[in-house]
Amino acid sequence: MHEIDERIEPLPADPAQIDPAQIDPAQIARTPSDPLDAGGTQVRNVMQVKVVTISVTERLSTVEDIMTLGGVRHVPVVHAGRLVGVVSERDLLRASLSALSETHTDHRRAFLHAVEIARVMSTPPVVIDPDAEVEEAAAVMADRKIGCLPVVLGDELLGLVTETDVLRYFAARQAVATAAS
Repeated sequence: MHEIDERIEPLPADPAQIDPAQIDPAQIARTPSDPLDAGGTQVRNVMQVKVVTISVTERLSTVEDIMTLGGVRHVPVVHAGRLVGVVSERDLLRASLSALSETHTDHRRAFLHAVEIARVMSTPPVVIDPDAEVEEAAAVMADRKIGCLPVVLGDELLGLVTETDVLRYFAARQAVATAAS
């Protein structure tokens, strides 16, 4: 068993339980040039900054453990400190389906342990700049049919923006617009 706990940072509290109707517009972070109700909010304002990454040499069984224990659906894959791909629950499911005839859990885990992440990850990663607008991130994810975008500046991974982050942003924006009218 890998010592996963040494590589995983604690995840922030899950704000998915927030009811957009109960959001106080004054609590929503805004930049002076990018008011939330006028659009133009940057990805850096909605992205997750505590991101679990995994080495390209790890096995799918480790990814499954990280996703299960950490409650995450996307894990950026790094090699020598550089982002080289993303592995998602969809990638894990696709790999697991190839072992579907093996119905016993031990056989499935053995299969996942035998597969390196590099064989199933999405590469090259589709990334976004932290200064890009949330609307652009939403459009890229919709066009490419992907659930997250690593946020990078140069070669540095700064965070991750997911479809859930984007949905929360638009729900909050709608709540602010509704409250203002």
